Amino acid sequence: MNNVALVTGGAKGIGLDIAKQLSKEGFNVVATYNTTPPPELADKVIFKKLDITNQDSCKKFVIDLIKDGLNPSILINNAGVTRDGMFHKMSSADWCEVLNVNLLSLFCITQEVFKIMRDQNFGRIINISSVNANKGQVGQVNYCASKAGVQGFTKALALEGARYGVTVNTVSPGYINTDMVSNINQNIVEQIKNSIPVGRLGETSEISRVVCFLASEKSSFITGSNIEINGGMYFS
Repeated sequence: MNNVALVTGGAKGIGLDIAKQLSKEGFNVVATYNTTPPPELADKVIFKKLDITNQDSCKKFVIDLIKDGLNPSILINNAGVTRDGMFHKMSSADWCEVLNVNLLSLFCITQEVFKIMRDQNFGRIINISSVNANKGQVGQVNYCASKAGVQGFTKALALEGARYGVTVNTVSPGYINTDMVSNINQNIVEQIKNSIPVGRLGETSEISRVVCFLASEKSSFITGSNIEINGGMYFS
């Protein structure tokens, strides 16, 4: 197999840590960004701007990768946004933006990459969902709907990819120590910590290590799975 990994939303937070860790493990990493400028890294990560909600842009993007000899064998669908608000006040714009970035993007970028993986009889697709896809969260009807959709997308595509050596799995982080969480009121952060059995927030490295395992050949019998990394949070 080739060792090219494509990470969407790779300019910060969990996506950036995944990109850096994959690079350290010997992958050639291409990370996309849109509104967040990428950092300057010593790691060999290639950052490229892309609107992952635009199908034509994604198709051209993948064609250009192939021309550059960067046929992706690994795809990490990490890009996501939140536009929180109570449902009775939620605007159509906030609903559509979250569904487009978090879910429509999976169709736009994955379809093109999946075709390559089928042809080369190998691929690893890892989709980043969320603990809130399963437990729900007040003020996040749009986000929870999109992330639950990611899990359904994963299970169905895993069945289609299995015969071609393409595995498709979901990783669902809980509350992770990122800029998004650090910007929350400290009292609320303490309440969140108290709801987590291990008593702390997760670290981005704890997500990226699992993603790197799923990206490896060692995970060849794992497909259609959702791996929850949430410090022991359970819910009905």
